[in-house]
Amino acid sequence: MPLPPIPTPPSQVAQFPRTEETPEGCIVIDDLDTDDFLYSTYITHETYVTRALADGTELPLGVDIYTPFHDDGNMPNGEPEAGWPVIVYMRGAAFHKPNPSTFNSLYIRLAEKGYVVVVPEYRPSDVAPFPAQMQDCKTAVRYIRANAERLGIDSERIGLFGDSAGGHTVLMAGFTGDTAPDTPDYQPVSAEVKCIVDWYGPTDFAMMNYYPSSQNHAPAECPEGMEIGGVNVLEHPELSRNASPMTYLDADRVTPPTLIMHGGRDLLVPFNQSCRLYATMRALGKDVTFYKLGNASHAAYGFRSNRAVGLVLDWLAERL
Repeated sequence: MPLPPIPTPPSQVAQFPRTEETPEGCIVIDDLDTDDFLYSTYITHETYVTRALADGTELPLGVDIYTPFHDDGNMPNGEPEAGWPVIVYMRGAAFHKPNPSTFNSLYIRLAEKGYVVVVPEYRPSDVAPFPAQMQDCKTAVRYIRANAERLGIDSERIGLFGDSAGGHTVLMAGFTGDTAPDTPDYQPVSAEVKCIVDWYGPTDFAMMNYYPSSQNHAPAECPEGMEIGGVNVLEHPELSRNASPMTYLDADRVTPPTLIMHGGRDLLVPFNQSCRLYATMRALGKDVTFYKLGNASHAAYGFRSNRAVGLVLDWLAERL
């Protein structure tokens, strides 16, 4: 006889009656009943600010938003009552125009674990040097916070994550928050964040040439020289100091908990850059965690691994 349907709302799917039917030769796996990645990802794009440039033109800056969701009726929605926590990710590109989609796999890995991942475009250094990039990052934070209800996010749980030049940007934005260098966009909404993840970001331009590297980090046309206005880094120590995240650390100002990860074979950003930041933060009593991936290079040979991303996710679970 045909069987009647068994009404099963998403919250009760896991309790649906188990069948014991097992054909001969079928391999039964009984210890697998938990999903390692929970959510699908819905990707949207919108403009968060339009910048007036020095030549009189305007540059609209967009943001890609990766939102977790369940795409069927087999699971509860899972969205926290207060909204999703947020990771604003600044993609590195030697302070030039980034191609954010080159890290799509990372954004989706974060989103499938229950984070809204926000990936802003920002002004490249040949269009607007320091502090434009950090200002764009803070503007993106304010934009997301101002639109929290529409986007379904928790405005109190926003963290920053960046790699290489993007690591520098999130350190600068996270350390300064609502203080200068800043912009008036979306104020008085706050740009303060809960935590920062820095992957192999430069932290002290003037010291980069004193440690092994495949690049010369001094000339005006090098990434660091372009970032401080197209001048020689070693000939302009004050500009380099102003662009150093350590300059904006203060024992009396609260600093977001910070995770630093850097490869021991980094050929573009010397490993010592993260050592300097870590030592400064520890001396000031800041909450800082530092992982050295001993044989990793710049963005590869270790960083594109489940283990490295797992370290970030474990750390974020405690702080965001």
